[in-house]
Amino acid sequence: MIENKDMRSRVEEALDKVRPALQADGGDARVVECDEESGAVGIEMLGACSGCPLSQLDFVYAIETLIRREVPDVREIFAV
Repeated sequence: MIENKDMRSRVEEALDKVRPALQADGGDARVVECDEESGAVGIEMLGACSGCPLSQLDFVYAIETLIRREVPDVREIFAV
């Protein structure tokens, strides 16, 4: 992790690590909101992930965990 990048860039880099697995199942995720002041990040599940009941598990276990580990200044992650 490179500290001098803005929070959105670091969140995008973290998402890039899980993106191949999401895309393999016809889905994806994108950063919709990123507020550096509050530390809040909004993620939208796309494609097959947007209607899949398992996407909530992907969101919590893969995306949220990875973002929190890679970008510790993120305080809140929410699905859009």
